[in-house]
Amino acid sequence: MLILTRNEEQDLPGCLDSVSWCDDIHILDSESTDRTVQIAKERGVTVTTRRFDGWPSQRNAAMQLPFKYKWVFILDADERATPELSTEMQHIVSRTPEAVTGYSIRKRDFLWGKWLRHAQLTPFYIRLVRVGHVQYRRDVNEVTEINGEVGRLTGMFDHLAFSKGVAHWITKHNEYSSIEARLLAEGNAVRDASLKQALFAQNFHERRVAQKAIFYKMPGRPLIKWFYMMFIRGAVLDGHAGIMYAALQSFYEFLIEFKYREILRIRAGKSL
Repeated sequence: MLILTRNEEQDLPGCLDSVSWCDDIHILDSESTDRTVQIAKERGVTVTTRRFDGWPSQRNAAMQLPFKYKWVFILDADERATPELSTEMQHIVSRTPEAVTGYSIRKRDFLWGKWLRHAQLTPFYIRLVRVGHVQYRRDVNEVTEINGEVGRLTGMFDHLAFSKGVAHWITKHNEYSSIEARLLAEGNAVRDASLKQALFAQNFHERRVAQKAIFYKMPGRPLIKWFYMMFIRGAVLDGHAGIMYAALQSFYEFLIEFKYREILRIRAGKSL
C-alpha cells in the first residue's frame, strides 16, 4: 500500500481507516510541516521523506520503496478504498496471471456529497500495480506506463476532491494550469496528437493522452469542455454539483489557454 503526502493531516486518517486491513502501508512524504508524519507513525505506517521535485519523479521514487508484497495499491490522502474494492483486491492478486501487471479501478469524484457520475471526465485509473512494472511520466496529470497487461476491477475508490474546500481546489489547479500552459508552449502537450491512437489504442491511458493532445489543438477549448461535460457527458444530470464542477473545469481550461498566450507574448517581447 502506498500513499503520497504533503500536509495531509486532515484527510490522512480517513484514508488509513479505509485500508486498515493492510499490514504494509508506506507513505512517501514531501516534507510536511503539519501533523501528517506524526499521524502516520502513530498508526504504524512506514514513512519515508523526500523533497518534492515533480509528480513523475516522486511517484517513480515511491515505487522503489521496500514493499513487503509484490502488489501495491496506490491512493492519495483524499481518497478512500470502498469495502467492496478492498475485498476484491485481496482475492484477485493471488489469482492474477504473470502477464497481468496492473489493474485499473474506477474512481468516484464527489462534490457536496454528490457522486459526479456523469460530470467526471476520467473515471478509470491504474492504481493496483505489480512492483517493478510501472513508470510515470508527464509533469502534471501524469501518465502511468505499465510493462504488461492491464486488467480492470469492479470495485471502486472514492475521491473527496473538495474535502479542503473549493479555494484549495482552485489553488491546486492554478498550479496545474501553469504547468499545462508551459507544456503547451513547448509543444509537448500536442506531441501525441494521433487520431489513430485516440480512437484505437488498446491502453486506455494512451488513448487519453492522444485525445488530450488533439483537444489542445482546438480553438475555444473552455467553451467546448463546458458543453461536452454538460450535455454530452451529462453533468447536468448530477444536479447543482455537476453544473458547478463543469464550470470549474471550464475555468481550469481557460487558465491554461490564458497562461499559454501569456507565455507566447513574453517570448515575443510584447507587453502583458
